Amino acid sequence: MRLPDFYSNKNAWKGLMLVMAIFIGVATLIYTETFLSKLRKEEVKKMELWAESLQTSIAEDVGDSELTLANLVLQTNTTIPIVMVDADGNVQTRRNIPETYSNSPKALENYIEKIMAKREPIDIQFSQGEPLFVYFDDSVLLSQLRIYPRVLLGVIASFLVIAYLTFSSSRRAEQDRVWTGLAKETAHQIGTPLSSLMGWVEILRSKGVGEDIIVEIEKDIDRLTRITDRFSKIGSRPQLSSVCVYDGLKDIVDYLIPRVPRKISLSLEVPEALQRVEAPLNLPLFQWVIENLIRNGIDSIQGKGSVKVLMGEQTSYFFIEVIDTGKGIPLRQQNAIFRPGYTTKNRGWGLGLSLSRRIINEYHKGKIFVAQSEVGKGTVFRIQLKKDA
Repeated sequence: MRLPDFYSNKNAWKGLMLVMAIFIGVATLIYTETFLSKLRKEEVKKMELWAESLQTSIAEDVGDSELTLANLVLQTNTTIPIVMVDADGNVQTRRNIPETYSNSPKALENYIEKIMAKREPIDIQFSQGEPLFVYFDDSVLLSQLRIYPRVLLGVIASFLVIAYLTFSSSRRAEQDRVWTGLAKETAHQIGTPLSSLMGWVEILRSKGVGEDIIVEIEKDIDRLTRITDRFSKIGSRPQLSSVCVYDGLKDIVDYLIPRVPRKISLSLEVPEALQRVEAPLNLPLFQWVIENLIRNGIDSIQGKGSVKVLMGEQTSYFFIEVIDTGKGIPLRQQNAIFRPGYTTKNRGWGLGLSLSRRIINEYHKGKIFVAQSEVGKGTVFRIQLKKDA
C-alpha cells in the first residue's frame, strides 16, 4: 500500500506563495516607480518655474521688490538640493545640501559633481554678463520614497519566510502525529497475535515437534516482540546506552541471513580493531534502521546480487555502510527518498527511510545519507555516528 504524497500539495503551496511574492513585488515596484516619476516631474516643474520667474524678473530690469515671487519660490524650497554655477563651473550658491556633504569639502565636491552629472541644467540668461546654470537633485522626500519599495519587499519577504516556516512546521507536526499514531496502533495490534504465538510454541513443544523448528519460531517471535517494542516507542524520546556496535550488527545480520532469497548473499565485514567499539545507542531502534536498509537493498536487487554491511572509522566518527548491487537511485530522488510517504515500491508505506533518518539524526545525533548510487549498479547508504569523547 502506498500513502499519498503529502509533498505534492506542499510544493503546490510553495509555488503559489512564490508566484504571489513575485506578483506583489513587481506590482509594488511598478506602482512606486510610477509614483516617483510623477513626483520627480513635479519637482522639475517647480525648479523650472523658479528659474523662469527669476529670469523674467531680471530681464525686465525690475527692482529688488519685484523679485519677491522668485525669492518666495526659492525660499519655500526646503528639500530640493540646488547648486548654481557660472559658465566656468564655479559654484555661485547652493541650498539644501545634506549636512553629511556640507561638513567635508571633498564629499561636497563629489556630491556637486554627482548632481551636475545627473541631469541637464536649467539656464538663466541675463541681459548682461554670463549665464548661470542651475543643477538640482531629488528632494529628501523623493530620496526617502525611493527606499520604500525595498523596505516593503523586505517586509513581504519576511512575511513569506515566516508563513513558509509556519506552514512547514504545522504540516510536519501533522504528519508526525499520523506516523506516531499509526506506529503505536500497529504495536498494539501485533501484541494480541504475538501472545497467542507464544502459547502455540509451548503446545508444539509438548507435541514433540523438533526443537530446531521451535528455535526458529522463537527467533521470529523474539523479532516480532522487538518490532512491537520499537513501534510503541515512536513519538517518545528513546533512552541511549553504551553498547557494542559490532554485536548489534552481527545480531541483525545473523537473523536475516537464512531469511533472504537464495540468489542474494548477505554479509558483514567489520575490522577486528572495531569489533569492540561501543557507542551510545538505542539498540532496538538502531538495529531496525540497519534491518530497514538491508531489506531495501534486497528489494532493489533483480535476480542475483549481494548486500554487504561494512564498518569503518574516521578521526572523529565511525560509520556503517550498507552496500547493495541493486537498481540504484537516480540523483534527483536521493533526497526525496527520506520524505515521509515517498516510495518507489508498489507496496509500502514510504516510512522506512523517513523514520531511519529521524532515529539516526535526531535520536543518535548522527547522519544517514546516500553516499553513492549509480543506476543499474547499486547504492551505498552510510550512517555516521560520533565516537565517545
